[in-house]
Formats: sequence, structure tokens, C-alpha cells
Amino acid sequence: MAKIKAAVIFGGTSQEHELSLASAAEVIRNIPRSSYEVVSIGITRKGRWLYFPGDPSEIADGSWESNPDCTSAILSPDPLHRGIMIIENGEVSFRKIDVAFPVLQGKRGADGTIQGLLDMSGIPYVGCGLLASASCMDKSHTHMVLDDYGIKTADWKLIGQRDLNRIDEKCEEISKLLEFPLAVKPANSGCSAGTSVARNLDELITAVKIAFSNDNKVVVEKYVNGRKLEVAVFGYDAPFASYVGEIMPTNKNYDPTEVRKDPADDFCVPADLTDKDHNMIRETAVKAFKALGCKGLARVEFFLAEDGTLLLNKVITAPGMRPNSVYPQLMAHLGMEMDYLIDKLLEQAMENAEKTY
Repeated sequence: MAKIKAAVIFGGTSQEHELSLASAAEVIRNIPRSSYEVVSIGITRKGRWLYFPGDPSEIADGSWESNPDCTSAILSPDPLHRGIMIIENGEVSFRKIDVAFPVLQGKRGADGTIQGLLDMSGIPYVGCGLLASASCMDKSHTHMVLDDYGIKTADWKLIGQRDLNRIDEKCEEISKLLEFPLAVKPANSGCSAGTSVARNLDELITAVKIAFSNDNKVVVEKYVNGRKLEVAVFGYDAPFASYVGEIMPTNKNYDPTEVRKDPADDFCVPADLTDKDHNMIRETAVKAFKALGCKGLARVEFFLAEDGTLLLNKVITAPGMRPNSVYPQLMAHLGMEMDYLIDKLLEQAMENAEKTY
């Protein structure tokens, strides 16, 4: 029986390029070779696509681009090809792809762009589709959807490009509606770049200007003091949630604006919560997953405020897949070790595509 050709797409032009490489190397190592033939496709920081036939260790250390066997590759949007075009010595050849695993994070990767291209190509792929990816990347859209579904988030306000000529006035308006301190974030960003905390009006104006250097929309949220809780959600028609985990910082003051945990942080699964709270948080994670149209996988992050209020912070549609990443750790506590998890993600992506294409 012919093996399933699984393309792993990694790298990209976002600030999360190195994180993507580390995750992709782990995904490739854990794809069962008894069932799959791996096709590795890397995107350089400048946006060049390359077919990479080398070892995943070269992806992990970033040396993959220098491999002499790399050749130019293009993911064809033509469903007749349903694969990649490899360009070598001026000649073009086609390589069929049965399923893709985009291990891309941040802009032009986890924001619906690669998902839209894969939709056009007719290639099944792991994870959320175009709309869900875009909605979860854009924090203002996430807030609006969750607000509509009655899922509590931090109080927030949006500053758009049309407000650029009245930033001082807009910031003063927001400061009267939301009490300091405030978390200021670019609306579209997968990392902490451009994110800061403002404790007075001058700091708010400066923080907003910094955030605008990273995106054309800025979200201002009420800063939350509390515990940082994580849930992994898996599945398509009947998604389910993992146990609740907690990121417990051990060597620094906790900053809820940070996107990913520090290597020095401890990750505790299950979190020290009552059974009632565990169930409520897991149910809320699945409710948000469905509300935003997610499928396949997502990492849902919450804050448990000091007054006991549960606030959903974000839904990450392209979670890290390194051994110490939150998502695989949570799934491992359900008995889904990395090789089994990757196999099931690919399998379900192909099964779901039969209902879509």
C-alpha cells in the first residue's frame, strides 16, 4: 500500500520563525514512517519557498536553508495539481500531496493566509480554516465573537487607523472608561512584540504608538492580575478539552501580556482547582472553540482573576509543538503522546476534508 504523502510547512516571515522551526522538527520526527512519507517545505524569513529533503535536525538548528539539495518549490493553487511544483535547473516537476501540516505561527502563517492557499489547492490540512485562523489571530475579532457568545474576556477597547490623528484624545477617552493599569497589544500578532503595560495616560499614549508599529489596529485591555490557565482542545465534529494546566512563573513577576511561557516557568497539570472549576473551564474552552469556528486543535488561555472571575485571554490556532510546549504537554496527560497525537491530527484532517472538498 502506498504511503500517505504528508507535507510539513514551516518557517515563515513572522517573528515566530524560530519557534516554527523547533516545532516543525518535532512534528517531522514524530510522523509515523510506517504510514506516511514526509515532504518538508520551508519558508525563509524573506518568504522564499524551498523543498527541503534533509534531516529535521537541520530544521531545528536553522541550517536547513544552506542544504545544497534545497530546491525552489511552490504550493500550486490549482486543485488539478493538488501538490507542489518543484523547480530545479529550470525544469518543473510536480509532487502530489495528500495532507499538509502547516507548522507556521504568527502573521502570514496562522492568520488564515496559508489556510486559504491550501483551500484553493484542495489539499486537506491540519488545524483551523481561514476564517477561524484569522478571527483568532485578530484580538478584536476574538473579543467580538466571545462577547456575542457570552464568554467573559477582559474589558477592552479598539483603536483603529482612523484614530491615528487623534491618538492623545482617544487614549484619554479610553483611560476614563478602563481603569489603569492597561494591557496594550497589536490586534494581529502572535508574539509579545509591541505589547506593553500602561499605568498612566502618558504611558498609554506611548504604548499605543509602539503597538501601531506592529499592526494597523490596537487592542487596549484591562490588565488582569491572576492565575494563567491553559486548556488544549482537539477534534472536529465532537471536540474535547484536556485537563486544565497552569503556568506558574518561578523567577519573575507575572505579566499577563506575555504570549508564551518562559523556560524557567513551571507547568502544572492538572491545575489546583476544584472539580467544578475544572469542568467549567474545560466547557468554556470547547464553547469558545466552537464559537470561533475552530477545528483540529487549539490552545485556549484563561486568566483566573484574584476575585475569582474567569476571563478568556486568547485562542491559539497554531500552538507550539515542541516537547516543552503547552499543547503537547496537555495532550500527553490525556495519554496522547506526540507520535500518536500527530498521527491523529493528520488522520482527522483527511477525514474532515472528505466533507469539505
